[in-house]
Amino acid sequence: MAGILPTRTPQHGAGCGRVEYYRKLLGVAMSWADQVIWWQVYPLGFCGAPIRWDDDSDDDHRLRRLLRWLDYPVEMGANGLLLGPVFSSVSHGYDTVDHQQIDPRLGDDDDFDDLLRQAHDRELRVVLDGVFNHVAWEHPFVQDVREKGAESQYVSWFHTDLSDPDDVRFEVFEGHGNLVGFNHDEPAVVDYITDVMNDWLARGVDGWRLDAAYTTEPEFWQQVLPRVREAHPDAWIFGEVIHGDYADILQSSGFDSVTQYELWKACWSSMDDENFYELEWTLKRHNEFLDAFTPQTFIGNHDVTRIASKVGQSNAILALCLLMTVGGIPSIYYGDEQGVTGIKEERLGGDDQVRPPMPDSPDGLSDLGHWVFEAHQQLIGVRRRNPWLVTARTETQAISNEHFVYCARPQDPNEASITVELTLGDQPEAIVRQGDEELFHYPS
Repeated sequence: MAGILPTRTPQHGAGCGRVEYYRKLLGVAMSWADQVIWWQVYPLGFCGAPIRWDDDSDDDHRLRRLLRWLDYPVEMGANGLLLGPVFSSVSHGYDTVDHQQIDPRLGDDDDFDDLLRQAHDRELRVVLDGVFNHVAWEHPFVQDVREKGAESQYVSWFHTDLSDPDDVRFEVFEGHGNLVGFNHDEPAVVDYITDVMNDWLARGVDGWRLDAAYTTEPEFWQQVLPRVREAHPDAWIFGEVIHGDYADILQSSGFDSVTQYELWKACWSSMDDENFYELEWTLKRHNEFLDAFTPQTFIGNHDVTRIASKVGQSNAILALCLLMTVGGIPSIYYGDEQGVTGIKEERLGGDDQVRPPMPDSPDGLSDLGHWVFEAHQQLIGVRRRNPWLVTARTETQAISNEHFVYCARPQDPNEASITVELTLGDQPEAIVRQGDEELFHYPS
């Protein structure tokens, strides 16, 4: 795509290009992740794997379906593949039974290695979802404790109640009885998770998303991450954090970034309530975060109702416009770039709508979503041509309940600011300008 910056060096790293120039100019440490726009995929859903029943089909190499899609994010303008769980698990992927094995419903080591190689051949970074807060009830370590009690070598790996040898009880994750929490004070757990992270980084992955990082004490990560970075200094590691003091959590844990749920909520809520003042207030907070770190930003992911279902497809384009013109490291959740809808529900199977299977290849997509895909291409193109947006601060120019004009300002005075105008109502409108040039207009 025209205007896309180079994304790799000969050493299989992010290209320096203009971004590194600006960061060096400002005396800020450079990270290859500053140049990445992620396409987030939930592999079990995307590849049509069964979630709550036995897999008795003949398709045991579903991960290879993703191979036929790798040109698609590149065409959109993305240069990173943010994968959901791929390790052997019981159902939805967050109930791990083996951190060293690819989920048999997806395939095997060869399938994953081919995916990794072909992604890197297309200059797509690959980050894995690390579920290190808890494991499945069926995990062999948990079962060993159930069978052997205090004699198990893993008894200290979990918070257990051994008062009844015939009914060993475990501390579980957020009330989910099938998810047993690790004891993160146990040195053997520190060693185990460190080894898992390093092993997959040695296989060639580029980083980790740390699931449920908000539940794990920062002291645990203070022990793990220095050892990971010693072996893999270029790895990008960010934590899933929903609430709390983002900057303090990041600093005390050693993460590179955390998820910016405040901005996600304010984005859809402001449009849903037709009240841009909430978004303005959150963008002021966002500026403060940017002074400390570069947040991982999004308007959709595997855990929330689809943005098009939340605010309607026209307003979803306005949300995308925001995502691509404020500071942060953005991700696009698969299907959102086609206008896919889906509602998250708090019940068994309540994630299914937001984690749907996709066609065997992009050729199977409906033409109805092509205009949404083109809007993604255009707005990603704006961001690629203005790489300083990764650290841009926003400044309000005009605001009312249904009308918001803000300026995205670069830290380099030699770069031209970008002005964004968003209008809600019966005919939502988004305009992006740089000086006298109109970069994007919806509806066109």
